[in-house]
Formats: sequence, C-alpha cells, structure tokens
Amino acid sequence: MPSALPDGDPMPETGELPRHALEGAADRPLGFYLHVPYCATRCGYCDFNTYTATELRGSGGVLASRDNYAETLADEVRLARKVLGDDPRPVRTVFVGGGTPTLLAAGDLVRMLGTIRAEFGLAEDAEITTEANPESVDPAYLEALREGGFNRISFGMQSAKQHVLKVLDRTHTPGRPEACVAEARAAGFDHVNLDLIYGTPGESDNDWRESLTAAIGAGPDHVSAYALIVEEGTQLARRIRRGEVPMTDDDEHADRYLIADSVLAEAGFSWYEVSNWATSEAARCLHNELYWRGADWWGAGPGAHSHVGGVRWWNVKHPGAYAAALAQGRSPGAGREILTAEDRRVERVLLELRLSDGCELSLLAPAGLAAAGRAVTDGLLEPGPFAAGRAVLTLRGRLLADAVVRDLVD
Repeated sequence: MPSALPDGDPMPETGELPRHALEGAADRPLGFYLHVPYCATRCGYCDFNTYTATELRGSGGVLASRDNYAETLADEVRLARKVLGDDPRPVRTVFVGGGTPTLLAAGDLVRMLGTIRAEFGLAEDAEITTEANPESVDPAYLEALREGGFNRISFGMQSAKQHVLKVLDRTHTPGRPEACVAEARAAGFDHVNLDLIYGTPGESDNDWRESLTAAIGAGPDHVSAYALIVEEGTQLARRIRRGEVPMTDDDEHADRYLIADSVLAEAGFSWYEVSNWATSEAARCLHNELYWRGADWWGAGPGAHSHVGGVRWWNVKHPGAYAAALAQGRSPGAGREILTAEDRRVERVLLELRLSDGCELSLLAPAGLAAAGRAVTDGLLEPGPFAAGRAVLTLRGRLLADAVVRDLVD
C-alpha cells in the first residue's frame, strides 16, 4: 500500500502561504505536477499513492471516481491561483504523473492542462509531459494529447524481458513500449522518454543489456534507469520474505548501472542526473530539473507534494478525502513545513550533486569542504571542476552518490 505522509505543521484551510514564500518569485520558474492516482492493477513493487478500482470501491463513492477527476483537480488549480495571488509567472512545465494518467480519457488530461493555461498562462516554450502505460494508449489517443498541447511523453517500459516484467507484475507485452515511441513520434511529440528498472530478482546482465538495446533502438531522446527498491509493505517484499524470489543485490545494481552508462553513452546519450540520460540538452526533462534545482512547483492531486519559496506541503492521500476537501472549499493540504536556510542549503547539496554540473563548493560547510577534498583523492569527485569551485561526481562517485552526499553535508 502507499507509504505514509511525513509529519508537519497543520495546513491552513485556505492554503495561504507565508508572505515570504513569494518574495523573489519572478526569478524562479514555476511548474505544476498533476497526480492521477488510478491504476488498472497494482504492480508488486509499487508503493506510490495509487489505487485500483477494487481498492476504491466503497471507500469514497462518487467523490473518488475517475469519471469526474479532471474537474476535481481543476478545482485545486483554481485554488492555486487564489493562493499565489497576482504572481505573474506563466507556467514553465507541467508534468502529469501517477498512477496511470492515461487511464483517463485524453480529453480529461487536455482539460486539466487547459485549466492551468486559463488560470496562469503557459510559457511560450513550456514543457508539457504526461506519463503513459504502453497498453493504455493508441495512435488516436496520442494524437489527441499532442493536439491538446502535450509535447513530451514518458512510457513505462521497465524491461524488454517477459520474465522480468512478470516479477514486477507489469501487464504490458515486450515490444509494446517500443511501438509506442513510434506512435508518439508519428503523432508529433517532440520528446519521448522510456523508463527502465534494473536489479529485478531473476534479471541477468544480459537481460539488462537486451532491455537497453531495445529501448535505444526504439528511438527515444531520453532514458531514465532506476535501481529497483524493494519497499516494505509491497507484494514484492512479501514474496522475497517468503523466499519465492531472491533479494536484490547492491553489487548487481552497481554492475547494471555501469552497463547502462556504457551502453547509453555509446548510443549518444549523456547523463545529466544520476538516473537520467538524454541525447541533447533540449531533450532533458525540465520539470524534474525544477525539483533538483529547488525551484517552485505546485503539486495538485491526492498525496501530491508542493514547494514554493521554501515552504513545502503535501495533500491528503485518499482520492475521496481529497475531493471532499475541495468540494467544501478547503485546501486538500494535510501538512506543511517551512524550511530554514540550513534546510535549503543541505537540500541544494543533496539534489544538485546528483546533476552533471554538480554543486558549488561555496554551499559546503568547512567540514563538508574537507570531505569534498578527500572525495577528490578517493576518485569520487572530478578534480578539474573541484579546482574551479564545483563538486561533480565521477562515474564511481555516482555509484556511491548517497554516501558522498552524507559526507558533504555532515
């Protein structure tokens, strides 16, 4: 089941933000994340805030229905307009995620985008992305999205091997994600991403190479590759505990990452974040860069998280409770926290170090700067950028990114 929300202070019913949150806002890009919490089935490894029809039955009634979800979410976008007041910024990025956004009708996704356009306006070069399940779209659906303003799409491929997909409880057939890339290109999408997962129990190095080869051969301009994390409470965790499938291994994860970086680099992809590769700067996911660089984004939908000017908040998780709050004219926020200057410094190091241009050494405290010097000696940070005032991970450093961050912020 979905993981728990963090602790925090109560959220005002109006959603009002402290005055300081919008100071200097004109200098920061603004994005929207729209969460669609519906899935046809629950994948065995997933602990995202998503719900199948069976899980929702009798626990939210019509309020939790996906039939009227687009209008419910539009209510939160209109709330955002009230909260942000006369903030003049057009929206730079919109990312529709889930769940499976494409379980909704294409017209619903376009309507949600239309509300943002009407309330805030979109930047001339706005990046508009949706995630998609390969089995939930067809050429006509993709054409409707493109005509409605979407210009980037991300397909969940995970693997090209049937036995790996089976362990993950993925329902699409091998080859379908690759076909989706061709259909998206034919519909006029500028940018297409494929999501891959490595380290699934039973996956071999050769399986992983074949998945990478299949993904590259499909012609996307962006690939995301994530190590499988076995979350407590998931079906996969229970299967591992019962001994039905083997536990994933950190050394295998490292080997698979090295394979990914090598194969993708040979095909013309460059890493720009530890788990993301693109064929050009234009192909990078600008929305995710908002997160990594600490910009402003409003997360609309059940369980969605937001950040504006050093204030972070999160919505109630259940679709029924979310819809009820908005129907009553209340913010669906469940809690929030106001980040201190030190919180924001630490988060900048944590997130920016994962990027290919790294973080400024000036962000580090004296102990962190000394640790960075040792990391250069140990081959974890690049010496050239370090001499120029930046901490940039080496390939080995990327394998140990979490440990490097801990040393730099302790």
